[in-house]
Amino acid sequence: MTGAPTDRQTTDRPALDPLAATCPAPLAEQERVLLGHGSGGQLSAALMRDVIAPALAAASPGGPLNDAAVLDVAGQRLAFTTDSFVVSPLAFPGGDIGELAVNGTVNDLAMMGARPLAISLAYVIEEGLPFDELRSVTESVARAATAAGVHVVTGDTKVVGRGAADRLFVNTAGIGVVPDGVALGADRAQPGDVVLLSGSIGLHGVAIMSVREGLEFEVEIASDTQPLHRLAAAVLEAAPDAHVLRDPTRGGLASAVNEIAAASGIGIELDEDAIPVAGPVRAACEMLGLDPLHVANEGKCVAIVPGERAEAVLAAMRALPEGEKAAIIGRVVADHPGMVTVRTIVGSERIVDMLVGEQLPRIC
Repeated sequence: MTGAPTDRQTTDRPALDPLAATCPAPLAEQERVLLGHGSGGQLSAALMRDVIAPALAAASPGGPLNDAAVLDVAGQRLAFTTDSFVVSPLAFPGGDIGELAVNGTVNDLAMMGARPLAISLAYVIEEGLPFDELRSVTESVARAATAAGVHVVTGDTKVVGRGAADRLFVNTAGIGVVPDGVALGADRAQPGDVVLLSGSIGLHGVAIMSVREGLEFEVEIASDTQPLHRLAAAVLEAAPDAHVLRDPTRGGLASAVNEIAAASGIGIELDEDAIPVAGPVRAACEMLGLDPLHVANEGKCVAIVPGERAEAVLAAMRALPEGEKAAIIGRVVADHPGMVTVRTIVGSERIVDMLVGEQLPRIC
């Protein structure tokens, strides 16, 4: 029927409230993978929850998603992890894809309290990559492995056609030994715990963006890529009953603590003024419209420990170079389970959500 609406149609239609009107949310892609699915934020979580985890349900024991799995093998507790590195460019201020691959694998083991033992190394090489670049990356792998005290024990190489791999992709796996009594996991945070951070956030993501986009700052911002197993061991020595260790890589600090809050069913309250952010990173984020809490890191550790252990853990972190700028940044609460909030510098409170969409693709 065309023409003016009838009285009945007019009466049945709810009145519009102009104050309640909002713009419709954009429709998310439901059938294809987007770059944002690799961001470490909400889309990454949805990809795992809606696509990958259901398909693996029959072959996987399930449970919280940690940095590595802990397996009982012939009476020995082993941590096992795997990772792929697709950073662009291959070299950046403070490191390259080879060093990043070793440190990232070592750190995933360390976040489960493991002493790293050995890693594998596999390359997917695009046709045309100069031998000098491949040799340089591999030498960087060797230096990083030696510095971390791990052995490269196995690997693989594949070559694909031009345009199929963006020069070089690196895949690693790692194993380590978990000491008796260590029980870490994203689902173990408890009300009364304290949240610590080992140092300034955002360095890696801003370093990648600066070289990728040709940005120049007054002070060079270098990636924080570094191994964290010694720092993790120091935390566990000071607090053998520590509950969670996490390295906030893709998706930044915000995504890491949101994952912990969701897995543990608790709330986390952060203190914005206590979160260390280097001045050049803060300035770069303000200029680029980025939130430092969402920017990637590759050499930082979040530790959640019982409140009575917090000062001892802080001192243990600060005694090491990789934790010299450590700080207590928040606490675990029973209120608002699954939610993270932050007390701002001006005294207000806001919700801190996981990264939405794609901020810095190809950063690890």
